[in-house]
Amino acid sequence: MDRDRDSDAETDMGTGAGTGTGVGIPPGVAAADPDPTGVLDEALEQLHAAGPERLGRLTNHAPMAVEALAARGLAGSVHRWVDRYAPRLEDFPAPVAPVTAANWHEALGEPRRAADWIGFFARELAARPWRDVLAEWWPRLLPGLYGGSTHPVIRVGHAVRTLLASDPTAPRLAELGHGLGYWAARHRPVAEPAPLPGAAAAADALAAVPPIDRQDGGFPDRLARVDRLPVWAAAAGATAPEEAYGHLTALVKAATHRYASHGHGDETMLVHAATAPNAVLRALPALPRALWVPSLRAAWTASAAVTAMYSPTTGIEPAPAADGLTGEEVFALALAHGDEHVIKFTDTALDFPDPRSLAAALRAIELSTPLT
Repeated sequence: MDRDRDSDAETDMGTGAGTGTGVGIPPGVAAADPDPTGVLDEALEQLHAAGPERLGRLTNHAPMAVEALAARGLAGSVHRWVDRYAPRLEDFPAPVAPVTAANWHEALGEPRRAADWIGFFARELAARPWRDVLAEWWPRLLPGLYGGSTHPVIRVGHAVRTLLASDPTAPRLAELGHGLGYWAARHRPVAEPAPLPGAAAAADALAAVPPIDRQDGGFPDRLARVDRLPVWAAAAGATAPEEAYGHLTALVKAATHRYASHGHGDETMLVHAATAPNAVLRALPALPRALWVPSLRAAWTASAAVTAMYSPTTGIEPAPAADGLTGEEVFALALAHGDEHVIKFTDTALDFPDPRSLAAALRAIELSTPLT
């Protein structure tokens, strides 16, 4: 069997150095701080004056994109990219009322309470280790990872990657608080879809996902029509944390590969079939091992749901060839293009930099509108 196609093959999980979780440094996490110059911290401090959204519904991607640039060794490009993106930023929203340990249930899933939630997590992270805060809130927030079109969990995944690779500076801890606060404000649980026959390999399970009957409307409207999804045997049968880590890695790789031939269904939204589960994967080493299996299952459902919501109805298209380009060269093309989804998707593709992943990144560059 083609090993690229056999996405559920055993993955090398390393020695556990630097994570304390029994797995090695996860894909995309540097062994040392990729930005000791402080440029990332400067950018995050600047961006924390802006809100997590704009126009009442669109996500502020800048903190995620600048983290990706710094993680890939391009911190020197961060400020120039922020200058290009700055017209899309809006002021930080006004608070409504403090979120507390006693009333948080009432504020969960209330977008107008974003500032209140971010303030709550700022206090929590000032009082306790960040891993403890993440471990407490991850299982509470995981059922609602669809909120904000999965962007909140993606923002958390970027923040965790940086914290795992570096000392927890104040701006990086604040970024985790912004991500968790955004997730809590946009928390959106959905009913469990009816099971359909699936497959053993991640790529085959994604291929078995049926498109929703009507592919129109925004993310919430489409999500409401996802009432049946195939069972991915690996996610359903996993019981051990190591299994969950390996299978989740396989899912991210399969979803990345699939974009190369299916991204034309929606060049922007289909990237989330890969970037959302990759955010979960990046967070696993910071989480208690008991949370890994439920995280795998939630990530599968989210990836499959996005696939159902935006898969093309016109069939597959051939992927562009990478033509010998290196991962660094492909990421440079993504930076020059500038679109925030392209940067984040290419960052995910470089976690698994085989020719099919690089081709998928090139397809995103080809399909998407450049940042101007």
